[in-house]
Amino acid sequence: MAYKRAHIFYSGRVQGVGFRYTVRNIASQLKLLGLARNLPDGRVEVVCEGKEKDIGQFLDRVVKEFSNRYIINVDISWQEATQEFKTFSIEA
Repeated sequence: MAYKRAHIFYSGRVQGVGFRYTVRNIASQLKLLGLARNLPDGRVEVVCEGKEKDIGQFLDRVVKEFSNRYIINVDISWQEATQEFKTFSIEA
């Protein structure tokens, strides 16, 4: 099965609510690799790589966990995996 890369920007109330840590936990459970980081404009950027079906589950679980109370918009672009990540990390 081919590996994919999802580059995701979450906007809304996604900083200061444990969002990046929850994202990391969900990604780790699904054996996805990548990173999550806060952006100066208030969004959270997430890059994750893995099997496409696992990334789909990741996307569903993140939205379910934070619902519409926190996430206002999700912007996703799909790319080929670069396999540059060894873990799923949180960056400042």
